[in-house]
Parts: sequence; structure tokens; C-alpha cells
Amino acid sequence: MGRPTLLVFAKPPRMGLSKTRLAKGMGPAAARRIAGFTQARTFRAATQSGCDTIIYAAPDSALRAVTTTGWPAHLQRRSQGAGTLTERLEKGFNEAPPGPILFIGTDAPDVSPALLRQAVRLLARHDAVFGPAEDGGFWLFGINKGPRTHSPFRNVRWSGPHAMQDVWGNLPGHASIGLLPMLMDIDQLSDWRAWSRRDHA
Repeated sequence: MGRPTLLVFAKPPRMGLSKTRLAKGMGPAAARRIAGFTQARTFRAATQSGCDTIIYAAPDSALRAVTTTGWPAHLQRRSQGAGTLTERLEKGFNEAPPGPILFIGTDAPDVSPALLRQAVRLLARHDAVFGPAEDGGFWLFGINKGPRTHSPFRNVRWSGPHAMQDVWGNLPGHASIGLLPMLMDIDQLSDWRAWSRRDHA
């Protein structure tokens, strides 16, 4: 197996494009700042993880923008493509090389290089790995892709409390699963307030 592949699914931190649920609670300008904050932390972790990192960007205009996104210019970018989240994740899954693949978004500000390296170590001993999120979703999913590995993203109830449970249920019954620490995704104002009250030292 080669180096692990890390796929980061991201939208540029622009008003009206990213963090739309957060913007409803605190306004678009503040939401854009928080989007930039969480993305900066995510990409810092990604670039120090030791993985081959690819940004899966939406919309396609973000494939060309460099200075306007704040994303590391040296990282390869690919289009998320059209369709549902299932279809976009499956595009990344299908395009990734064989071996360990990690999927993350940019909503969990506590992601770190150490956690990403821990995910890689877990995949060396397990078939798949989850980084659970407090809302019932997940901030990371990893899987060892082989010639007979099927996508686990079908019929998943995204953006709700069952997302991790549904992906887990799509894995083979004999699959060995590793678990990372639970983190908080920042999706709405109450999340940001709760995260801000915590000690992140």
C-alpha cells in the first residue's frame, strides 16, 4: 500500500456560499470569518499529516481561485462534481488510489495533525475508522480501499443524528472499526457558542 490519501471536502469561505446555517444565526460576515478560521485549522492539520492531500472543491470556480480561498496553493484540487453529498463522496472514493483513504470536511476546528496520523495508524489495524461528531455525524471517515471495496455512502441520512450510524451500517458485517475521539462540528450558532466556551489549550 502507498501513502494514505486525505480528501478534504471544502467550499471557499465566502458569504452566501459556506456556513449558510451559521450565517442565519450570526450574520454572513461573522459566519465567513468562522469558516475561514475552521478551514485554516483543517488545512494546517492536513498539510502536517503526512498524507497525500487533495482538496475536493465546490463550486468549480474554486478550482482556479488561489488568493480568494485562503487554501494552500500547493495542494491538488479536484471538483466535487454535481449531485448529492453521496454522489460527491463517491466521486472522491472512486478517484482515490487503492490503500487507506481519509475523508474530512472543514467544520471541526479541533482537528489536528496528531488526530489525522492516529486515523492512519488505526487504518493499519482496521478496515475502517470514524471520527464521531457530537451531532451524530462524523468529522472523519477512513477506509482501506481494495479491488472489491464498495462505497459505503448510499442511503445515508446526511446532516442529522444518523449519518455515522448509516455509513457504519453500510460496511460489511465482519468489518473491523476503529474510533477516534469525538469532536464538535461548527454548523450553527449554538455550536460556535458551545465550542467557544470550552478550553482548547
